[in-house]
Amino acid sequence: MFAGISRLSLTLFVFDMLSTVASLIAASWLRSTLPLGQGGALPTYATRLPWPVYLFALAGWGLGLLASRAYDPQRVLRWYNEASRVASGAVAGTAMLAGALYFTFREISRLQIVYFFALNLALILSLRASLRIYHRMRGRARPGWRKRVLLLGAGDLGRRVAKVLLDHSRWGFELIGFLDDDPDKIGDQVQGFKVLGAIRDLERIVEARGIDEVWVALPVRTFEKLSRIVADLERLPVRIKVVPDYFSLALVQAKAEVFGGIPVIGLREPLIAGAPRLLKRLFDLVVAGILVLLLAPLMALIGLLIKLDSPGPAIFSQRRAGENAQPFEMLKFRTMRADAEAHQREVIQETPEGAIIHKRPDDPRVTRVGRFLRRYSLDELPQLFNVLKGDMSLVGPRPEMPWLVDRYDSWQRKRFAVPQGITGWWQINGRSDKPMHLHTEDDLYYVYNYSLWLDILILLRTPIAVIQGKGAF
Repeated sequence: MFAGISRLSLTLFVFDMLSTVASLIAASWLRSTLPLGQGGALPTYATRLPWPVYLFALAGWGLGLLASRAYDPQRVLRWYNEASRVASGAVAGTAMLAGALYFTFREISRLQIVYFFALNLALILSLRASLRIYHRMRGRARPGWRKRVLLLGAGDLGRRVAKVLLDHSRWGFELIGFLDDDPDKIGDQVQGFKVLGAIRDLERIVEARGIDEVWVALPVRTFEKLSRIVADLERLPVRIKVVPDYFSLALVQAKAEVFGGIPVIGLREPLIAGAPRLLKRLFDLVVAGILVLLLAPLMALIGLLIKLDSPGPAIFSQRRAGENAQPFEMLKFRTMRADAEAHQREVIQETPEGAIIHKRPDDPRVTRVGRFLRRYSLDELPQLFNVLKGDMSLVGPRPEMPWLVDRYDSWQRKRFAVPQGITGWWQINGRSDKPMHLHTEDDLYYVYNYSLWLDILILLRTPIAVIQGKGAF
């Protein structure tokens, strides 16, 4: 179960199990002290837990946290990713504990289990928060826990790998420096670390610097050097890891797997799949369904006002690019004249760099009611039906018009790796002040950092952005 697990992950697991025992003891004390619940404070003998209960709790929380990948460095890089995984593991662990108690010790106070859940979750999250603060202040991993890493390659791929290693420093990685055969780079600083020499100096530097791991981050064209690198390091007690340059071809993330003994790298894998995908979809259905019921009278009123203000339908559909750039018909309340599409070229502008600006605050096609709807994003409400249908999600990058997608650079297309949404990171950080195709970085932040917790955070911040009306036109 723990094969290949880092020392920090193993230590966190041990602490979590100790925390589980301590929280059970503290919950028993609280139930016999606080005058809450049925019967008030219970006698001490009534709150004392049999020893099998401790085993049930350890097994439940241990399995729950492991299943939620709370100890996987790749899954808990951001604080909200870690918090959401710990919380989901805690819920699963408590559910397993409750199930075991139902068939064994049903007389145990339910409030006592609630105390235990709250105490243990708070204690586990507090430790992780403290570790993050500690390593942010120290700027590197704790001494004695470090794997001293030497990177071969100081190009674009090497820089990316260096950033990942620095972000993961609390998991025991310490970057020592680079080796590169480019004479112009030797002696220079890359990501704050020195290029220590050429690849031919590998053995000498590994021995002199006490290197634990050598990471090969060389371009594909130089991979013929790999067999020589492995041969040079055979007599030294170092680990070798290879970062294939093929990852730069992937839309967002590449996944490696073994198929019939052959290593295979997928370059266009879905970012949100499996259980996270199901959870996001269920969340969309529940929230969108509730919003449609609550906002139905408002949508009916808006439709009436649009019809009274200008001739034409209250709702119109427009072709947009959804997840994986698949086209679909997006619904909106009409905010322009009925012939607005025919006059679109009259308002399109182009920046000196050749970028297209298709939205402007003085657009003459916008109606009086439409200007108000746009300011407060009320024109987007019909997209709740797109969410229920499955064309969109509540949260994600905004669906773009296909003719603009055709002008995207390759890196911009990474925004289509997730379901497109009604609101997103871009909308709560500037909205139309920052056109989608010119500021794809905001959408890519969401793509690379997706979690259900981030979706909830964006939804909570969306009303503030809507009320401010900043950049909406």
